[in-house]
Amino acid sequence: MDSEHRLPRHRHNAIRRVDWWPSAALAIAAFLAGAWLNGSGTTALADREADHIQAFERATVALFEKAAPSVVFITSVSYRRDFFSFNMRRIQRGSGSGFVWDRKGHIVTNYHVIEGASAARVTLDDRTTWDAELVGVAPEKDLAVLRIQAPREKLQPLRVGRGGELSVGQFVMAIGNPFGLDHTMTTGVVSALGREIESRANLPIRDVVQTDAAINPGNSGGPLLDSSGALVGVNTAIFSPSGAYAGIGFAIPADTVRWVIPDLIRHGKVKRPSLGAELANHQLARRLGIDGVLIVNVEPNGPAARAGLRPTRRTQRGEIVLGDVIVAVAGEKVASPGELLLALEPYRYGQSVQLTIQRNRERIEVEVELAPVAPGERS
Repeated sequence: MDSEHRLPRHRHNAIRRVDWWPSAALAIAAFLAGAWLNGSGTTALADREADHIQAFERATVALFEKAAPSVVFITSVSYRRDFFSFNMRRIQRGSGSGFVWDRKGHIVTNYHVIEGASAARVTLDDRTTWDAELVGVAPEKDLAVLRIQAPREKLQPLRVGRGGELSVGQFVMAIGNPFGLDHTMTTGVVSALGREIESRANLPIRDVVQTDAAINPGNSGGPLLDSSGALVGVNTAIFSPSGAYAGIGFAIPADTVRWVIPDLIRHGKVKRPSLGAELANHQLARRLGIDGVLIVNVEPNGPAARAGLRPTRRTQRGEIVLGDVIVAVAGEKVASPGELLLALEPYRYGQSVQLTIQRNRERIEVEVELAPVAPGERS
């Protein structure tokens, strides 16, 4: 039994030793064939990837070449009297970027690019430089409009896109003049939407676009473009401890630009709808323990007066009776005049808006038809 048991085992081992060579030969052949196929396949894949990269690069180059003529270099200057000669000298204050809005010579930039300047000069893509006049400013949106008297054929406006079509992760491109280096392009993606930053007027700018496309000093006022070349934002600020690029840049959204710039061109400022009411500042309301926007006065026959809103008044005995307090606009809570201003932004004069009013201890809903801002009235 023992020999019968060992014989099959030896035979099995012999079979294994004999079968190893054809198996190894097949494995080597398969390996060599696979290596050859894989090598040719890798080469083909590399070629396809190279073609894809080249196509993407070609599209980016074409996008830059199409958009660059619309981007301008802005130099702001101020005049100072020489201490010794008393002659007026023109001194460069700073520089920034901008872009052509229309063929009438309107140029869009950031308010902070030309803030405090006595004059500004605009250099176009063809290196010609033009004196600019100030058309309008919106410090609360960090936007400004200049105008130059350049021939129409030199002016190539940008197409304005819609912010509502943006998505996080979408490709974007910034063109500007960082550190005075003209027509610099950087690329990245939309990192986040709906951010909020503070404007020069200490009011928040809402729905700001965040991007990782490099934005540095001098990029301010330049366009942020999508892959179709449409304007999706105006580069305005960076978040950086050092003041240089740190991967977080912000752009004023195209939806804001779309309605602010026409107002600046027509009126020189943002033409907001008016409630026809004078409002207490936030500090006073806080001292009085009021959570909302206190109405101090109403214009005769204005929207607030027609809606029956009550102003703050003084009785014959000299006692102060507080007026209505606006606590919400269309259901959106407001706690300060600035928040009220932002809540009314989507509306235009002639439209009606629902206000929630705190009157004594009662809350009531009031429908108010908005009016244009009156001449001399604070907007």
